[in-house]
Amino acid sequence: MASKNLNPPPGLNLFPSLKPPQKTLAFHQILVLVITFLAYASFHAYRKPPSIVKSILGPNDHSNSSLTESNLNSTLLNSSSIDAGWAPFNGPRGTHRLGELDLAFLSVYSIGMYFSGHVGDRVHLRYFLVFGMIGNGIFTIMFGLGYWLGVHVLGFFLAVQVVYGLFQSVGWPCVVAIVGNWSGKEKRGLIMGLWNSHTSVGNIVGSVLASGVLEFGWGFSFVLPGVLMIVVGIVVFMFLVVSPDDLGFESPGKEIEMDAEVDSVRSSEEKVESEKAGLLEIGDSDSLAAIGFFEAWRLPGVAPFAFCLFFSKLVAYTFLYWLPFYIRHTAVAGVHLSHKTAGILSTIFDMGGVLGGILAGFISDVIEARAVTSIVFLLLSIPTLLFYRVYGSISMFANISLMFLSGLLVNGPYSLITTAVATDLGTQTMVGGNSRALATFVLDSCCQN
Repeated sequence: MASKNLNPPPGLNLFPSLKPPQKTLAFHQILVLVITFLAYASFHAYRKPPSIVKSILGPNDHSNSSLTESNLNSTLLNSSSIDAGWAPFNGPRGTHRLGELDLAFLSVYSIGMYFSGHVGDRVHLRYFLVFGMIGNGIFTIMFGLGYWLGVHVLGFFLAVQVVYGLFQSVGWPCVVAIVGNWSGKEKRGLIMGLWNSHTSVGNIVGSVLASGVLEFGWGFSFVLPGVLMIVVGIVVFMFLVVSPDDLGFESPGKEIEMDAEVDSVRSSEEKVESEKAGLLEIGDSDSLAAIGFFEAWRLPGVAPFAFCLFFSKLVAYTFLYWLPFYIRHTAVAGVHLSHKTAGILSTIFDMGGVLGGILAGFISDVIEARAVTSIVFLLLSIPTLLFYRVYGSISMFANISLMFLSGLLVNGPYSLITTAVATDLGTQTMVGGNSRALATFVLDSCCQN
């Protein structure tokens, strides 16, 4: 996506030493990867607090048995007031209402992804991303304010989740399109695997933050990630460069796409350019048009990878929103863990996801077969998930080991498809070399669920 604003972000004007020629293209590629990593990690940092506080908001049938954990760490125990739950989620239908919050968020999020992709294809991505991050931070804090305001109305929490889902949908199409602007194809699988660990890192940070302040009140579990997102949003506004063109660099993606054709068409191209120079501006404007939803689905490889991602994300999101609740309500070696312990323990799944994304990207680069890598990981995840369900409660070692392996095998193809595969497909020649179509393509065809 070429940026319409050719000026660098404010932070680079404040620190001229960060501009070229003092800093090279490689430096800014790394800087973009780091900033977008932080940006989307902060998006995911919020998605864990709802799962961490589920066992506090909802009905708790193990308030007595949880006391057996006191011999492990008495400071992790929850007070009886916490175990009482929070209306309207502590009644007989409490678990269903917690699920309705997830449904409200994910439904609006998936719909918003479609429209965010089209908006992202037509506005400045840095401004759009910052808008989404600030909105996310505000509504994350609003959810937490329900604790201090004593809100017990289901409609309030549903409304916050709906608006929050819209702001969340801004994040992914923006960051993946910006990274696509700066990255070439060489070692794309490994680089994207490393970069896409932001989802798991964000989940880990969100889990640790939310669990760490849980004893002071569940509202803090939302306020801290919200403040974090606003701070990172300011960093994005100050320092994120959307496209190499903004700093006078040539796009690595364009260079790779065009090298094979330059020699054979150079003379004819120069002739056409000299004869039709007056039409170039119109042509450039037309090239910025985003491909449509159905056109994206007709691109080779989109449909099978999209369906593959659907089922991979189905499992990943189930663990994302319900794993701490499941751990809290399942005795491990005969002991029901506390809310805080269950929340921190759930990060093992995301730690496996970090390694899985890197490993899948590296393997796909080595064998040059992203589809084969994805299917092998997914096939191995089936027995692993079954083993976790059957044997995960035997001991803490078995629980941690199987949870880590499940995260590795589930998030490996999830990471690979949403990054390296999506970028490969979005920059293929049938897209016409139009990098602005990348956000719409990735969004509409691969990242909805």
